Amino acid sequence: MLFNSYEFIFLFLPITFFVYFYLNSKRLTEASKGFLVASSLFFYSWWNVVYLPLILASMLFNYLLGASLTKESQHKKVSKKQLLSMGIVANVALLGYFKYSDFFIDNLNKALDSDMALLHLALPLAISFFTFQQIAYLVDSTNNIKLFLVNIIHTL
Repeated sequence: MLFNSYEFIFLFLPITFFVYFYLNSKRLTEASKGFLVASSLFFYSWWNVVYLPLILASMLFNYLLGASLTKESQHKKVSKKQLLSMGIVANVALLGYFKYSDFFIDNLNKALDSDMALLHLALPLAISFFTFQQIAYLVDSTNNIKLFLVNIIHTL
């Protein structure tokens, strides 16, 4: 479904708009937020429902990691810096897998004169956007931008 399609303009948008504001008018704010999330996931999966589990798993992973980063108690086994690093690496690895795996396989084939099959992965819709949004969420969850900057400097 595209933003300029008839389905979006005359069905999805008005229904989502009215249900969201109806729930808010009844002071059901949690229900309205849940409806908005469900509507967003429906819109995302309209293009290809195969990628819905990917975004759901990514959301769950980042939510649990973010919740762990917001805890004020000290982590005994893993520091906040290590958790944040793990989250950033996992998110960038997911993005890299979908965007660059065929690129690396193709270059490896040319460099080594081999014949590994390309994966021909379809790029999930808006994967760069939601990946960087989730990294921003993790950084915000640390409540410490200095920790993020130190992380970046140490990885360079």
